[in-house]
Amino acid sequence: MSEIKYYRIKITVDSVAGTCPLGNKPGKEFIIERTTPAGMCLGALGSIYSAIQVLRFGGSFPWEKDPNVAYFGCPDHINRVVYKIERAGEVVIKK
Repeated sequence: MSEIKYYRIKITVDSVAGTCPLGNKPGKEFIIERTTPAGMCLGALGSIYSAIQVLRFGGSFPWEKDPNVAYFGCPDHINRVVYKIERAGEVVIKK
């Protein structure tokens, strides 16, 4: 029997400079396991997607102090939202 392992991801709004058009405020959380998070801005999701995938499958970023966490921002340069992306537990699917 084979299995697929990956990490559940928790995305938290870390900071907002200006006013997020979708009303995101620091502390708002999104969880990603097997589907996209409801209510997340598509522009933001598109810009942080690669970081999500790196953490989901065991990678890390050498500039971050914690290998389980990464900080990335949305592409809106006027109302910038910074997201904390972190591992939130391992998921194992047996096939």
